[in-house]
Amino acid sequence: MELDLTGIHKLAAEQGIDPETLDDALAEALRLAYLKTPHAAKHARVELDERSGNFTVWAADEIPVEPTEDNPYPAPKLGEEYDDTPRDFGRLAAATARQVITQLFRRAEDEKVFGAFSGQKGKLITGIIQQDASDPSNVHVAMGDVEAILPRREQVPGERYRHGERIRVYVVNVARGIKGPEIVVSRSHPELVRKLFEREVPELVSGAVSIMAIAREAGARTKIAVKANTDGVNPKGALIGPGGARVRAVMENLGPEKIDIVDYSDDPAKFVAAALSPAVATGVQVISEKNKTAIAFIHDDQLSLAIGKEGQNARLAAKLTGWKIGIESAEAHAKKVAAEKAPRLRPSCCSGSRIGRRARRRMIFRAHYFLIRAASAMARLAASTLSSAMSMLDWRMWAGAVCAKSPTPETR
Repeated sequence: MELDLTGIHKLAAEQGIDPETLDDALAEALRLAYLKTPHAAKHARVELDERSGNFTVWAADEIPVEPTEDNPYPAPKLGEEYDDTPRDFGRLAAATARQVITQLFRRAEDEKVFGAFSGQKGKLITGIIQQDASDPSNVHVAMGDVEAILPRREQVPGERYRHGERIRVYVVNVARGIKGPEIVVSRSHPELVRKLFEREVPELVSGAVSIMAIAREAGARTKIAVKANTDGVNPKGALIGPGGARVRAVMENLGPEKIDIVDYSDDPAKFVAAALSPAVATGVQVISEKNKTAIAFIHDDQLSLAIGKEGQNARLAAKLTGWKIGIESAEAHAKKVAAEKAPRLRPSCCSGSRIGRRARRRMIFRAHYFLIRAASAMARLAASTLSSAMSMLDWRMWAGAVCAKSPTPETR
C-alpha cells in the first residue's frame, strides 16, 4: 500500500510539524486501524518507507509456553513476524491518514495560539465583541483569528456588550482546553484599572510613581493608593493629568464608574484617614496593629460621606488598606473623653473605687449621726424651755392666789 508521504511532509513543514513526528503518528494510527480489521493479529507494527511511501503491516502470533514448577503461568512467546497487510486496506489507510493529519495540524495550530497568548497573561488587549447564540451567558471577544471568553463572573454588572464593538479587556488566564487553548478575559478585574492608567501615565511606566493598592467594585467605584518614588513628583497629580485629562481617558473605558485617588502612607493611621476620602478624618486611633483594626473619627456632618451609599466608601477603604475600620463621631468621642477625664479631678472619696465608696458611706453615716444629735439637742432645749415657762406660769398663779387671800390695810 502506498501513501503520498512527500506531499504530506510538505504540508506538515508549512505548519511547523516535524516529519518524524508525522511518520510516528501515521504508523500508530495505521496500526490501530489494522487491529479493527477482521482476523487481525494481536501483536502488530506498521513500517513506513519514507522514499516510496509504501507501508507494511508486520504481525506476530503468540506461541504458548509450557508451564513449569517455578513458573506455572508463563507468558506466551511471539513467533516470527510476517506480512499481514490487508488487501482492501487502501481506503481505510487513506481515511486514517487524513484524520491523523487533521489532528496534527489542529494541534499545531493550538500550540501556536497557546504560545502566542501564554505571554499575554496579565496584559491589556483590545478585541471585538462577538455574540454567540449558543452561549448567551458568555461574551466572545475576537482577537484576530482567536476568540477569548468573557465569562459572566468577569463581566461588569449593568454593562452592555454589543456585537461588533471594540472593547479593552484584561487577560486573566490562558490554558489548554479540550477544544484547544482557552483564553479567559475580564472587565471587572482590579488590574484592568492599573493597565488602563499605565497606558495614559508615563510616570507609572518610568517608575516615578507607583500604584500601591487598588480596591474596586466594578461598575460603581474604584479607590487607588499611589506613592511617589522620585522627589518633586505629585503622584495624585500625575494620575489625574492636566485638567483631569488622564483620569477622564481611563473613565471613558470604565463607563459610569468613579475613581478616587489617595496618597499611600506607611503609617497606618495616615493611610486609613486618606482611604476614607472624600470624607476628612479628624483623627485615627489604631486599636491593634496585629489584628489591623482602627477607629476613624469623623465630624457629624461628614459621617454619611465617610460611610458611603450602602457602606460602599467604608468597604472600599477597608479593602484598600487591608484594615478593619470603625467609624465614630468626632463630637461624641470628644464628649466621651471629657466625661472620662472629669471624675479624675474629684477627691478620691468621691471616686468610683472601693475605698471611695466606703468613705462616702462613712460620711453619710456621720451626717445622719450629727443630724440626729442636733435634733435631740433641739428637742431637749425645747422641752427645757417649755418646762421653765410652765414653772414660771405656775409661780405667778400661786403668787396671785396668795395675794388675793391676805388682808389689805383697808380691810383691816
